[in-house]
Amino acid sequence: MEHKITMSHGSGGEKYRELVQEIFLPAYCNEYLSPLTDSAILAGEGKIAMTTDSYVVKPLFFPGGNIGNMSVSGTVNDLAVSGALPKYISVGMIIEAGLEIKVLKRIVDSIADTAKKAGVKIVTGDTKVVESKSADGIFINTAGVGVFPSGRKIPSQKIKAGDKIIVSGCIASHGMAVMNARNNLGFLPPIESDAAPLGNLVSAIFKHDDYIVHAMRDPTRGGVAATLCEWVTSGTDIVIYQKSIPIRSDVSAACRLLGLDPLHIANEGVILFSVPENCANDVLSVLRKEEYGKYSAIIGEVREGSGTVSAITDFGSKTRIMMPKGEILPRIC
Repeated sequence: MEHKITMSHGSGGEKYRELVQEIFLPAYCNEYLSPLTDSAILAGEGKIAMTTDSYVVKPLFFPGGNIGNMSVSGTVNDLAVSGALPKYISVGMIIEAGLEIKVLKRIVDSIADTAKKAGVKIVTGDTKVVESKSADGIFINTAGVGVFPSGRKIPSQKIKAGDKIIVSGCIASHGMAVMNARNNLGFLPPIESDAAPLGNLVSAIFKHDDYIVHAMRDPTRGGVAATLCEWVTSGTDIVIYQKSIPIRSDVSAACRLLGLDPLHIANEGVILFSVPENCANDVLSVLRKEEYGKYSAIIGEVREGSGTVSAITDFGSKTRIMMPKGEILPRIC
């Protein structure tokens, strides 16, 4: 096979089939994908969840992750926070002519490894090749399907007064990792992304029938601030405690140096939960036993109110949290 992607790899002819047979099938092969039909016929019954997302991150590789593992993680997490058990993923690629095959292979292998770790199967896909300098190397679109196990309670995605707000890990790592890598800011050691599939983390909570989750969200673009501002209602307020928010020291230092609010920075391996107070500590205990939940923390609460989100600072003062405006960190996912 050639060492670089050419326009002929997107033609649907011999070169395209070579790409499928030599790069994609060895990595993704399973009984649903192997027939290479236009649609995968999947096993399942009852309600399903489906999501789709596109990934255009630059650079393609960054400390702690790459566009490949991020595309699977993001799709798995979108399904998980709906309350579904992630099962199947599609992978569509728009590849720029001139991309080195070894680079594509690294991305494909990362996709395959992350899908295996997440317990999902890649069952269909598509590939197009575009002219040089028109796609930053590669763009990826994914779609995911999840099922709802019998008896699982689907979250209403509506917070309630009295809820506690829990975050599953350290915030702002992904956005700062990509910014550092893209702009050669020189933070050493390099800031690492938190990109990870969190389906198992969510499933660990749903194993306990008496634990109630009112709302879940993965705070990607717009960060924690955007999620909280979307959750709050006209009859509630959300108050978080700045000193309780887990954040790595290197990420915190970089945010201070650059004048950025960590609450506005994107995450790719963190989930926010709104749960009743009477089970919050139990949920926290379960999360901390999981690989990606050991830094989980209760960071705030929901109160009766009038639709504001605020933070109690380290100095005891209260500051308003607003919905982020504009794109603080472009092309982070």
